[in-house]
Amino acid sequence: MRKNVPNRSKLSPKYVGPFDIVERIGPVAYRLRLPQELVGVHDTFHVSNLKKYLVDVNLRVPLDEVKVDDKLYFVEEPIEILDRGVKKLKRGWISIVKVRWNSRRGPEFTWEREDEMKRKYPHLFASATVGRATKISGRNSL
Repeated sequence: MRKNVPNRSKLSPKYVGPFDIVERIGPVAYRLRLPQELVGVHDTFHVSNLKKYLVDVNLRVPLDEVKVDDKLYFVEEPIEILDRGVKKLKRGWISIVKVRWNSRRGPEFTWEREDEMKRKYPHLFASATVGRATKISGRNSL
């Protein structure tokens, strides 16, 4: 079953499962038997949102390790602030921070706006003592 993913979707798993097919609804839709953790998810899916299950232990993402919110976005929490920087815009500068995220796929690091991170995760800044600021300029560097 395919899930919606946030802007870090490049490294996020797009499918979870496997789930048993309960019945075929029509030529392009199936009803699945979903576990209790997905009680808020509608159980009927178009074939474009399904993928045949291939047995490969390395590719399987256990459902208990996947956290999704009410809009079915993967929930990833930041672990720590690694660095601070300043990004030059056309008419000014913005403060950015390099964030290490918890991820079952291994370490994941992104540059995020400092004001947004402070608003969403103030606990990361309570005792944050990160070294010197890095200046970043150019297109698509954030």
